[in-house]
Amino acid sequence: MAMRSFTGFPLLPAVLAAALFSSNTGAQAPAEVVVVRAARMLDPGSGQMLRNVSIVVTGDRITAVNPAGAPAGARVMDLGDVTLLPGFIDLHTHLTGEIGPTTFIEPVLETNVDAAYKAARHGRTTVMAGFTTVRDFGGDVTVAMGKAVDRGDIVGPRIVPSRNALGITGGHCDVTGFAPGILEQGPRDGVADGPWAVVEAVRYQIKHGAQVIKTCATAGVLSMEGPVGAQQYTYEELKAMVDEASRHGVPVAAHAHGVEGIKAAVRAGVRSIEHGSVLDDEAIALMKQHGTYLVPTAYLRDRINLAVLPPLVRRKAETVLPQAAESNRKAIAAGVKIAFGTDAAVYPHGENAKEFAVYVTLGMTPLAALRSATTVAAEVLGKDDRGAIAPGKLADLIAVPGDPLQDITVTERVQWVMQGGKVLKDERPRPRT
Repeated sequence: MAMRSFTGFPLLPAVLAAALFSSNTGAQAPAEVVVVRAARMLDPGSGQMLRNVSIVVTGDRITAVNPAGAPAGARVMDLGDVTLLPGFIDLHTHLTGEIGPTTFIEPVLETNVDAAYKAARHGRTTVMAGFTTVRDFGGDVTVAMGKAVDRGDIVGPRIVPSRNALGITGGHCDVTGFAPGILEQGPRDGVADGPWAVVEAVRYQIKHGAQVIKTCATAGVLSMEGPVGAQQYTYEELKAMVDEASRHGVPVAAHAHGVEGIKAAVRAGVRSIEHGSVLDDEAIALMKQHGTYLVPTAYLRDRINLAVLPPLVRRKAETVLPQAAESNRKAIAAGVKIAFGTDAAVYPHGENAKEFAVYVTLGMTPLAALRSATTVAAEVLGKDDRGAIAPGKLADLIAVPGDPLQDITVTERVQWVMQGGKVLKDERPRPRT
């Protein structure tokens, strides 16, 4: 029987084979070889600041660091008096929006198409700030956006997406504040109650592109539900979620402000606690015992625009945010593993690097702060192809003026960005002629 196309016309096997393979018969053009030179390069793993470095990039990968000589025919880029760093990783972004006066009514005013245009703009801003990879909690939009970045269709960070976050009915991950019947959601949307519904929700998110599961273990700030620290998911629900995600090789990140919800999430086996606003000694000990990462989202506490928040939400922010700094400080002093994440969207996208200086004020060394967005963040993602400058790694590189080990704020002035061997930004000062 003849094969038929979707239009109903016969499709001969030979024609089909030609269509499938003709584009691959030609010889591949050799990958361009580029040598990137700079006055300094920080190796986050060892903590060494190397001088007068040369990085060989072939295609989208680093193929050598400080070789004896430049490969024949290589194009040389001399960046001069800058420090090279691995592209930064932000583990907590929301590229589809930004807080403002209409934030709490946008769910009934806008569609995913609106969110996609915003995400494309915010993504470009983010990568130009030196963040070449993000873990984003943005629904279907950033699942698709991540694929578009990988194809080279748009400029933005590499995206590790969660698809829809999981939460209880009426909780922080649900759409709240509207009349009954408006935007009611179920497990496919991420709203699930009870272990079996949670399992269904996990499976559906993974089926449709989630590389991490985000859940709301506790209530939150930017929603119209109850007390900010209240535990929402039970231990049993969280354990069912983690167990199911683990079977697919997918980790769970838990939004958690209140201490009881934090403890339940850690005991259930989540990989990271997002925010961690209220930590006691037991919670800190549990995080160390389980190897759970803390993603502090600390800069937003000073940057959030309280004036645009509804009164209920503003009261919640004013209640919990002052507690978070002390909790983060205690966790850092105790040796909890700190991984870089900002909650970008709560403040304007592109200011992500201001998180570094906050970590230093909370007790981290500049090197530890830089590791949180490079080697440590790559560990959280389970991706060994980024977070360092070494042969075999992705050629995701950035350049900053000065020495970030002496002045961490130079991370806020990224002058040059390479992603996958392609230069996306070059704003180094040029000598006057």
